[in-house]
Amino acid sequence: MPYPPKTPPGLIRVASYNLHKCVGLDRRRDPHRVARVLAGLGADVIAVQEIDKRLPPRPTSLPREVIEREAGLSPAPVAETRVSLGWHGNGLLLAPSWRMVHLHRLPLAGLEPRGALIADLTGPSGPLRVVATHLGLRRRDRQRQMTQIMAALNLRHHVPTVLLGDLNEWASHEGFAPLDPYFTVHNPGRSFHARRPVAALDRIATGPGLRVRHMGVCRSGAAGRASDHLPIWADLSLDG
Repeated sequence: MPYPPKTPPGLIRVASYNLHKCVGLDRRRDPHRVARVLAGLGADVIAVQEIDKRLPPRPTSLPREVIEREAGLSPAPVAETRVSLGWHGNGLLLAPSWRMVHLHRLPLAGLEPRGALIADLTGPSGPLRVVATHLGLRRRDRQRQMTQIMAALNLRHHVPTVLLGDLNEWASHEGFAPLDPYFTVHNPGRSFHARRPVAALDRIATGPGLRVRHMGVCRSGAAGRASDHLPIWADLSLDG
């Protein structure tokens, strides 16, 4: 589908995008191309995965100045080093009217190091909690990681919460039991592989007080070649 239309009044647009370290289908690393895709989403909050390069010191693949100048977004301060913009590759990009007021970095167990960002945000619509993550490749690891996320959320006071990320689950409906019954998992569409999408690896999950009004997968313009994933998006309303 084309780039999403402008967000309707009163709704919050969230998105998730695995950047593949800004390496596109042509095997070129092009942060400017990725920034054009991010700008086209028109989102208030974007969870990004693989924003940093793989090897230490894991410098960002998408420079801050490119994000700010070309996408009109600001990276939330989630990194623990000066050269990164993410933590375990996970980052949060915010529109000017949104800011982060609290962050919890949650290490996730598994075959390879993973993590989740639990960020409390404030914006024109009020408070919003965002869980941004990139789950493991093995289902048993993903199940344990989702259980860890739920345990961490259970220790916090209730805030309308959305979970965004590359959940790496190939099944259409199975594999999300640890998120029940708090989260409702939504499938905006097939997002991987960008060249020929066959799997909905990227998902959005909403907790109580949030409702999905519109959602989709973006295939327009540079989105079809900027990464091996397509970005997903959703317009949310606060029903609390």
